Amino acid sequence: MKTVLVIGAARSGIAVSKLLMKHDYQVLLTDMKEVPEKTELEQAGIQVYDGGHPDELKRTDYAFVVKNPGIRYQVPFVHYFVEHHVPIYTEIEIAYRYAPEFTFAAVTGTDGKTTVTTMLHLMLEKKAPSLAAGNIGIPLSEQVLQSDGTKKDVAIELSNFQLLGVDTFRPHVSVVTNLAPDHLDYMDTLEDYYRSKMNIYKNETKDDYFIRNVDDENIMKYAQNIPCTVIDFSLKRDDVDLYRKGHYAYYHDICLFDTDTLKIVGDFNCGDAMMAACMAYLMGVDVKDIQDVIEHFKGVEHRIEYVETINGVRIYNDTKATNTHSACAALSAFDKNVILLCGGKDKHISFDDMKQFDQEVKYCISFGETKNHFKSIFTHWKAVETMEEALKEALKMAEPGDTILLSPACSSFDQFKNYEVRGEIFKDLVHKYAEAERED
Repeated sequence: MKTVLVIGAARSGIAVSKLLMKHDYQVLLTDMKEVPEKTELEQAGIQVYDGGHPDELKRTDYAFVVKNPGIRYQVPFVHYFVEHHVPIYTEIEIAYRYAPEFTFAAVTGTDGKTTVTTMLHLMLEKKAPSLAAGNIGIPLSEQVLQSDGTKKDVAIELSNFQLLGVDTFRPHVSVVTNLAPDHLDYMDTLEDYYRSKMNIYKNETKDDYFIRNVDDENIMKYAQNIPCTVIDFSLKRDDVDLYRKGHYAYYHDICLFDTDTLKIVGDFNCGDAMMAACMAYLMGVDVKDIQDVIEHFKGVEHRIEYVETINGVRIYNDTKATNTHSACAALSAFDKNVILLCGGKDKHISFDDMKQFDQEVKYCISFGETKNHFKSIFTHWKAVETMEEALKEALKMAEPGDTILLSPACSSFDQFKNYEVRGEIFKDLVHKYAEAERED
């Protein structure tokens, strides 16, 4: 019996441990924290080491190691296996190996991943029951465990952390939405980050498809030697495969949808919708079903999500903007009079590209670890400690017709568990202020 080590006992780590047990591996599972499911897992035959990674687990005879994608390769315990050339995978790779009944449409990129994947899943559902996996939905390993062998399409959102640990994973259709600086707190270099995204198509064949965003100079630089059929996409040109002409989106001569029916704001959202629509079409979804989803799609939670209007001031939650490129995309969706709330964990990326929106930003109120980083970016700026203080200040200075936009341009881990928690807390605060206003 071959032995494997699983590092990280989050939901995906537990699921992949059970999946490997099912396929006759001896599984050792370790986590720095206490594992609440330890007794249950040990009764199932999985050896659990929690509260740290003991040296006795440093062996080189593992068939492979499965690592939680959020754990850096530079962590000493993980780096031991890197140095000793033990294969290290993420649970996506393992789940893929045991799911021949699944056909994958894979999405990665710096921004727009969740929007594209969510729309794509809704479109696939029009054809037949399908799955959403990866960074959204239930971990893929868990869905493989629950599978009854029925053929299904899977819309899968993949981070570069997950793509670093794939070996045989092969989607039928894939896309890199865009590339912009991010995760320099995790990756050694920006080039390593960009190159990792290209793993999405490395196992595809001529019978598969990769959508290439020709408007993005970084994609054009790094998307080389593509082994599958390339579909060139542009929002600026109409001499490519996937393009916009007038207010219609086309794949070759096939009209995918009327862009005027889109309810989500911003040019970038139009691009996301075009990518999702083309992927769905290549996966066999009928154009009428694609158009129905486009017409009714109201956006992804936490991505330029309308929350409330208080005294004529519209408030939006864009907590999912964890880098400057994403925050710039959000700012581009508004004309003027934006009171921007931003800040969070320092990922060691420059905020200079946000300077272009100085005229649109009526006032910037920054908070968190990076609160002082925006002083040189915006003319009108103030720093506070917390997001709650930032919202309170924004509501004091806002006038009817203004927009308050939470678009942090930073990850949340300095003050929050994750960006979703940050967004939920923000919305709760807004609703409380709105309710108090209604009672006055």
